[in-house]
Formats: sequence, C-alpha cells, structure tokens
Amino acid sequence: NSSQIASKSLKFCYDRLQSLMKTLEIIDTDDYYGLQLVADFGTLVGTYDRGFAIIIEPYDERLPSVPDPVIQLSCLDSSLAVRPVFDKFQSVVITSGTLSPIDLYPKILNFHPVVIQSLNMTLVRDCICPVILTKGADQMPVSSAFEMRDDPGVVRNYGKLLVDLSAVVPDGIVCFFVSYLYMDKIVSQWSDMGILRDIMQNKLVFIETQDVVETTLALDNYRRACDCGRGAVFFSVARGKVAEGIDFDRHYGRCVVMFGVPYQYTLSRILRARLEYLRETHGVSESDFLAFDAVRQAAQCVGRVIRSKADYGLMVLADRRYARADKRDKLPAWISQRIKEAHMHLDESMLLAVARQFMRSMAQPFDGATNSQMLLTEERLNSMMQT
Repeated sequence: NSSQIASKSLKFCYDRLQSLMKTLEIIDTDDYYGLQLVADFGTLVGTYDRGFAIIIEPYDERLPSVPDPVIQLSCLDSSLAVRPVFDKFQSVVITSGTLSPIDLYPKILNFHPVVIQSLNMTLVRDCICPVILTKGADQMPVSSAFEMRDDPGVVRNYGKLLVDLSAVVPDGIVCFFVSYLYMDKIVSQWSDMGILRDIMQNKLVFIETQDVVETTLALDNYRRACDCGRGAVFFSVARGKVAEGIDFDRHYGRCVVMFGVPYQYTLSRILRARLEYLRETHGVSESDFLAFDAVRQAAQCVGRVIRSKADYGLMVLADRRYARADKRDKLPAWISQRIKEAHMHLDESMLLAVARQFMRSMAQPFDGATNSQMLLTEERLNSMMQT
C-alpha cells in the first residue's frame, strides 16, 4: 500500500514545526535537530517540483561497502540555477576557457544566445605543449577504461612515465586521476612496485585527500618544495577541490598529467536521473553529455598550469582515447589547435623527447614586453562584433 501527501502541505513543514516549538516554549532546539532536518527536507520537496527528483541511494558513494541509505532531493536541470540571472539582467556574458563544445551550453542551460564567439589565444611563443600518450614504455596501450584500469601493465607504465618525467621536468608536476578510488589503488600499487620510491629520488610527493585541512597543508608544503628548488609532484583528482579552484602557475606547475578520461560514475542514480531528464527535456543524448562532461573536466585539469602569457607548461593526456577525433573535438580550441599531428600518438620515449625539447626552448630568455604586440586590435574587435 502507498500513501500520498499533497505538496502544498509539505511546503509549510518547516514553518509549522517552528511555530509548534515556539508554542511549546522549547528552548533547547538541538535535541530536535533530526526532526528539523526532516521538516527542512519536506519543505524542499513540497517547494520544488519540475527539474527535481527524489533519489534514494542504498549507500553513500564515498563508502560503497557500508549499507547506509541516503535520501536526497537532486536538481536535474542546471538551467534553474542560471535562470534568475537571465531574468534580472538584460545582457549576460558567459565566458570561460573550457566552454567547449560551445553549442551544447545553450541546450543544457536552456537559453537562446544572441552572439556566440570563440576566441583564440594570442601568444608570442608556443608556451603550452599538449600531447597525447597512447602507449607505455613497453608499447602496450594505456587507458583508464574499466577493462584496463586494473591491468598491472597499465599501472606500471603510468608509474614509469611519472618517474621519467620527474627527472626531465623542473619544479612542480601535477597529476590528476579520474577518482579518489582509482588514485588510492594506483598509489598503493606504485608503493608495492617501488615506483613511489623512485619518484621521491627526484621530487617530493604530496597527495590530495577528501579532508580539506590535510589538502591545504599538502598544497602549502608542495609550494614550499617548489620554492626551495627541491621540486614536487602533487596527486589530485578530477572534480576535486584542487581541480576546480587551485592554480599551479609559474614553477608550481611546469607539467600536468591527466591519467585517464574522467567520466562520471555511470551507475549513480543521480546521474542516471539527470541523463534521462536531459534526453527528454533538452534532447541531449547520454553519450554526448558524458563525453562532453569528461573532456571538459580534463581540460579544466590541464588548464591549471597556464595562467598568463609569460607562463608555460606541458600538458599530458595519458589515455589512448584522447587520440580519437570524438574526444579531441570536444577539447577547447586553444588546446586542440596546439596538438600537433606528431604529438597525437606518442609512446613514453617519444613523449620524453618532446618534453626535453619543450623545456629547453622555454628556458630561453623571454621579453615580456612583446606581449603587448599580441593584444586584440580595434579592427579585430569591430569585425567580431559584426559577425
């Protein structure tokens, strides 16, 4: 048997609970914290309808082995968050270095753009060097795909790549993994294989955790190691705190390695509900959204190392799937246009040769005043406005 509650009744759960507690003159409200949470949740469920869904997960995704049911109200439509901005302002400019493919955003955010413009980076020198690693030192393919991620050969090739890069690249190296679970597995296996020991002969190693205080301390020590010339490697996770908001400019990030393609956990009930909503409401297919989201996250990660025209960095996309056109085309133009044909299918030895040559060329004296020669002219701006 099932029972139903009118949404109008749920909408006033919080207000009615507060009124009842005041009437009963309850002072110590902490004893009723759990009841207040239930009332808050009921109010949210009664208030929001379209674009939201109640998702029941059998366990917390951070502890999949511990049965702990989680009931949550999930927003499936990201356009709801940006709609108040469109309603309030007559002109809205959305700009980012990772808005790619740019034609997908109007569908997801449900708006009709007046002007869509993609601008290239104006650089005096080739200060970014994106490369795609498809094979390891033993010529075996490397990937974080589900059927390959537990392969000891892939883990060993990833580790050897990092050992050799740490000997070639000066100062700081930042590594991104597809998830905390994958990072923990790989780092544990690298420790058993002696790879971590080999890396630490060249640079110190610091790891991002889900604890904010520990991660902040690790970042601080990482920067100290780079400042004093010892050099360091920072292990991080796509979609984590570091990937979303921490810059590794100048000597803090001379190389960034993206181990794998950071797809979302496709068995998540929240993700499945959102994919279904996007397909039915906005006509966005599951495969298009998942690939778009994964490549966007990868671009977000590798873009951490370039923060100005005077900066430079090596970007390593370590997964054979990046060599496919359907993945490369979703990268921002300022990255994809700088991937040379000769840098799309590299093995480790070829990558190391590219890294040595790039670091040598970037070590040459650079006149920062020449940056002013690469600014957009008035004629260029007028032509952009006309198009």
